[in-house]
Amino acid sequence: MAVTTKWRQHIEAWQCSGLSQGDYCAQHRINVRTFTARLSAYRKLSAADSAALIPVQIEPPATAAIVFIHVQGHRLELPASMPAQWVAELLRCLA
Repeated sequence: MAVTTKWRQHIEAWQCSGLSQGDYCAQHRINVRTFTARLSAYRKLSAADSAALIPVQIEPPATAAIVFIHVQGHRLELPASMPAQWVAELLRCLA
């Protein structure tokens, strides 16, 4: 069952309308069963389209950091510019 431009427009208008399917169909004099069938076909097409690859650009973080995460979820994030001696002293104190 093909989803024509007309049905795509109806489906997208219904999604933006905030109306139930029944109310939208009543306002536009559309058979609810026909609308439901076209919506099902539209969703299958959309699901097939969503399997496409999406280009992604990975950028380095704005600032590098040293991150310590405790097993209970506590997180300590220090700038990478933190002197190594200070980090070593911190670890000694936490031990």
